[in-house]
Amino acid sequence: MMDGAAAARIRSRGAERISKSSSSATSNSTPLILDIDDFKGDFSFDALFGNLVNELLPSYQEEDTDAADGHGSVGINDVLSNGSVRAPSDAGKSAQGLSMPLFPEVDALLGLFKDSCKELIDLRTQIDSRLNNLKKEVSAQDSKHRKTLAELEKGVDGLFSSFARLDSRISSVGQTAAKIGDHLQSADAQRETASQTIDLIKYLMEFNSSPGDLMELSPLFSDDSRVAEAASIAQKLRSFAEEDVGRQGIGPPSATGNATASRGLEVAVANLQEYCNELENRLLARFDTASQRRELSTMAECAKILSQFNRGSSAMQHYVATRPMFIDVEIMNADTRLVLGDQSSQPSPSNVASGLSSLYKEITDTVRKESATITAVFPSPNEVMSILVQRVLEQRVTALLDKLLHKPSLVNPPPMEDGGLLLYLRMLAVAYEKTRELAKDLRTVGCGDLDVEGLTESLFTSHKEEYPEHERASLRQLNKAKMEELRAEGQLSESSGSGTIGRSKGVSISASHQQISVTVVTEFVRWNEEAISRCSLFSSQPAILAANVKAVFSCLLDQVSQYITEGLERAREGLTEASALRERFVLGTSVSRRVAAAAASAAEAAAAAGESSFKSFMVAVQRCASSVAIVQQYFANNISRPLLPVDGAHAASLDEMAKAMSNPENAAYKGLQQCVDTVMAEVERLLSAEQKATDYRSPDDGIVPDHRPTNACTRVVAYLSRVLDSAYTALEGQNKQAFLTEVGNRLHKLLLNHWQKYTFNPSGGLRLKRDITEYGEYVRSFNAPTVDEKFELLGIMANVFIVAPESLSTLFEGTPSIRKDAQRFIQLRDDYKSAKLAAKLSSLWPSLS
Repeated sequence: MMDGAAAARIRSRGAERISKSSSSATSNSTPLILDIDDFKGDFSFDALFGNLVNELLPSYQEEDTDAADGHGSVGINDVLSNGSVRAPSDAGKSAQGLSMPLFPEVDALLGLFKDSCKELIDLRTQIDSRLNNLKKEVSAQDSKHRKTLAELEKGVDGLFSSFARLDSRISSVGQTAAKIGDHLQSADAQRETASQTIDLIKYLMEFNSSPGDLMELSPLFSDDSRVAEAASIAQKLRSFAEEDVGRQGIGPPSATGNATASRGLEVAVANLQEYCNELENRLLARFDTASQRRELSTMAECAKILSQFNRGSSAMQHYVATRPMFIDVEIMNADTRLVLGDQSSQPSPSNVASGLSSLYKEITDTVRKESATITAVFPSPNEVMSILVQRVLEQRVTALLDKLLHKPSLVNPPPMEDGGLLLYLRMLAVAYEKTRELAKDLRTVGCGDLDVEGLTESLFTSHKEEYPEHERASLRQLNKAKMEELRAEGQLSESSGSGTIGRSKGVSISASHQQISVTVVTEFVRWNEEAISRCSLFSSQPAILAANVKAVFSCLLDQVSQYITEGLERAREGLTEASALRERFVLGTSVSRRVAAAAASAAEAAAAAGESSFKSFMVAVQRCASSVAIVQQYFANNISRPLLPVDGAHAASLDEMAKAMSNPENAAYKGLQQCVDTVMAEVERLLSAEQKATDYRSPDDGIVPDHRPTNACTRVVAYLSRVLDSAYTALEGQNKQAFLTEVGNRLHKLLLNHWQKYTFNPSGGLRLKRDITEYGEYVRSFNAPTVDEKFELLGIMANVFIVAPESLSTLFEGTPSIRKDAQRFIQLRDDYKSAKLAAKLSSLWPSLS
């Protein structure tokens, strides 16, 4: 786009040209005045030509608008090729041959465009000429510039070469200067060393003057303001003299002069030692004075100087030794009172734990305060902290532990009234745990390179060496005390008159107050669990921990095994006494009616005692099983984990546990056998007392049979239901199954033998079958398939009393295995002889004859 001034100039010139053209169309065109400046900046040909014709087009547009208003619109097809407009069809009749030009100023525009084109060509020619001149000038200037640059490059290269030579020269001069400086520094150091050596020789000669004479020394050694310098020089002289004396002492014999020099240096050594001791004591005294006044700067200055004497060990030891907690007797007594309390009372582990926590917190706070002072005073604070913490543990803590822990004798242990061995072990565990916590806190505060954990362990070494023996002895002592307590309770119960059961008609059996208690076993486990926790506390190595845990667990196995075995044996004694009572009241056949009645009454009392003993033993078995389960669960939860890292330890403990439980298992097995005997004896007594001969051989045979079970059967089933209910509760799993199977088999055998005493007619056979059904329905609750099968076969065999003699041959065709027992039943038929069944059976079953 052109700027505003150029556009204005073009418009003015165009307007002037157009006005001249319109006044005389036939006259020659006046050239446009165009300036090269009009084309500078942003230029647009559209704007140029637009500005040229702007003066013409508005007048044309006005005329065109007026024509459109008067004549209507003119279509584009009405425009002729010469710029005239074709007249409309309705006006052609009145204006034929006439034409109206479309652009009146077209000629002026054409002239304008031609003149503009001509001037533009002239301008282009001028511009091309000027461009050629500018190119020539630029080419000449460029050539000149290139020449100047080449000359400058040569000058810069020369400068770089000069700078390189200068840098090399400077470097060479610098190296020479450095060498000269090194030589000067070395010479100065040698001069300084020589000067110091001269001074040292002078001071050495002063100390070498005469033994014990320190009065003629230089003012340096008596000036308090130059103590640090005096200490440094004295230590150098002492080191040199001692080294020389030592070298002369181990070397070959020398001349007299050397011997004299040696003796002279020995004098110097003695005098220097005396002076150093005096200086050290003087500094320590100043250090103490500053310490009392809490002048840390003075303390730090003295400590720094004293660090030149034996690396400052005397100052460190002196500072630690003068702390109030190591020299104040009242503080030590306060420690004892805080932890142990009143001397007239026995301290408890909980009180001791609380006291130790408070005391150790106080110690930690004190050490932390001392740490701040030590850091501000001593050049090597870690070494001082190491000495301080070591002194705390070896003096203050050890003194307290000696009063707290008195190792008891295993031969004559303290009585349980005084806490027994358990009190010592609890105190030891509390003290050990709290002291280890103190060690961790002191490590956090800072203790230098001191192995504070190892030092803490050393405080308890003598106790930990005998710990396993004390732990086992404590468990034995606790067990012994518990057994004595239980026996005392049993004796008290017996003396109160409630110590017997089944007290009836002269029958007395020991009471169940000696019954196994799960609470007691739980207490055993609690003791052992506490002991195991101490094992874990005192045993850091897995092998040691496993060994201690195994030993402690063995104590529990012995305790539980002995306790439940004795409990089962006591329960067995009740069964044995009941059995003796039954045998005592077994009578023969030829006794009076009065004696028989008394014996029957006593037998019933013995039976009641047997039933009570049976239930008591079942309770003992149940509690025994619960106790064993508690021990097994305890082993899985607490014992297995520490044993697993050691090869074979876990398996060995399992074997030991199985071996320990074998004793109560044997006792339980024997007792269960006695229980079965007791039940069978009572069943036999009931059958003998209640079973009548007429139950199976009714004189009213042929009348409507009685489908009720016999009274003996009813009594036996009721007794079994009542007495075996405790077995269902006490026994579980395979033990329960084996016991009930044994009861079922023994009952089957007893019934077979019992029925051999009677003779059966058909109605009696039906009654027997009803009894067998009753027995079978009851034993089905045993869930013992073999027993169920035996009673089913009994029901089949009872048919031998019901069928006619001629049908016996086909009765057992499907079950030939019971023919032998069936033959015994057939012999009990009341028509066995009259029907000559023996001959028939021998012909039918010759193999059984």
